[in-house]
Amino acid sequence: MEEEKKEKKGFFARLVSGLTKTRDNIVSGIDSVFHGFSHIDDDFYEEIEEILIMGDLGVHTTEAILDKLKERVKEEKIKEPADCKELLIQSIKEQMDVGETAYRFEEEKSVVLVIGVNGVGKTTSVGKLAGKLKSQGKRVVLAAADTFRAAAGDQLKEWANRAGVDMIGGQEGADPGSVVYDAVAAAKARKADVLLCDTAGRLHNKKNLMEELRKINRILEKEYSDAYRETLVVLDATTGQNALAQARQFAEVADITGIILTKMDGTAKGGIAVAIQSELGIPVKYIGVGESIDDLQKFDSGQFVNALFDVKEDSGEEGETEC
Repeated sequence: MEEEKKEKKGFFARLVSGLTKTRDNIVSGIDSVFHGFSHIDDDFYEEIEEILIMGDLGVHTTEAILDKLKERVKEEKIKEPADCKELLIQSIKEQMDVGETAYRFEEEKSVVLVIGVNGVGKTTSVGKLAGKLKSQGKRVVLAAADTFRAAAGDQLKEWANRAGVDMIGGQEGADPGSVVYDAVAAAKARKADVLLCDTAGRLHNKKNLMEELRKINRILEKEYSDAYRETLVVLDATTGQNALAQARQFAEVADITGIILTKMDGTAKGGIAVAIQSELGIPVKYIGVGESIDDLQKFDSGQFVNALFDVKEDSGEEGETEC
């Protein structure tokens, strides 16, 4: 337990530092609005709106956040712009709340499909996730079903070795369905807790992607029907609104249950995490802020907003932050 606390604290520090560019992009602008306006009026709200949209929170999400803020300002009869900061932080947190984010796949025999376009850190995320599950004492089998990309299998093999888990792969260009079929057989024989499948994601040809996923789903339904199913899509935070568009497209072809958001360190577009949860209602389940195996952690929206506004985690109530 103590170890977990330490790891969470260490990750929070990395998150705070990783969100520096996003914070400079959003928070410094908001602070100047809070301190630059002498009273709350339409211009004040317009300035905040512009900063949030520029910070990649998206139009729809920004409007919802501002509506909530205006409501609270009215209810609590707030007159001073500087007194709005806590309400804004609270409003952003509420906008990110998509209810209890379940990690049911950790608790029972399950198969996790991981999809995403090339270059988003998909294979790396699969490797890190395998390492995390293994460290929890789970028996994990990896399926290298991204046979489309040259070297994807080699890259995954490296991660499998690092994590100390078994991997089932196929030749480049092999049928992904047959790789999954073999991996299911291996998972059953080795009594695996989690079968983790790295699959190809080619959005420019949605028809092929749909066919491929359909085939994989048919195999899993037939050969592994008693396993719980999870489908995670990996998105690159540095692409901002483009990541949101990708999530939408993937949701059209697959039953997405969660998001892995990578490359949060060093991006000014970290606000996209708010937009994805709010606009799609699909929870961000994992967040990556670096290269090491420990840099993929479960996503906590309250922790994320605290890190974004640099609110100290252990200060108790967020309300203790100075405006």
